[in-house]
Amino acid sequence: MKPGRIAEDEGSGSIAGAAAVVFVAALLCAVVPLGAALAEVETLRGAADASALAAADTASGRVAGVACEQATAIVRRLGVEVSSCAVSAQGVASISVTTTILGISVGARARAGPPVR
Repeated sequence: MKPGRIAEDEGSGSIAGAAAVVFVAALLCAVVPLGAALAEVETLRGAADASALAAADTASGRVAGVACEQATAIVRRLGVEVSSCAVSAQGVASISVTTTILGISVGARARAGPPVR
């Protein structure tokens, strides 16, 4: 022991440093999955938008096929499911999509169609 030091202080800095490293590692383990979940939510919203646009284009006759089938084909490529699809007489497509993120069911909705006059 060096003069002027208390015997109980030996190694306390190492323990405090190790505790800080463990705390930061635990914090990262909690935050990283949340960041990934936020990215998945944005993908879900993009899938809803893309599928609504595809359904609206099909309903307007610009693309051949059935509107809701086109919407479903788009979102399945992104690993998402269509929970509801409706096209109004005016050609406005309303789409709801869902997926599971971190064990929680999450949904998004989108609408697309011709401009309102």
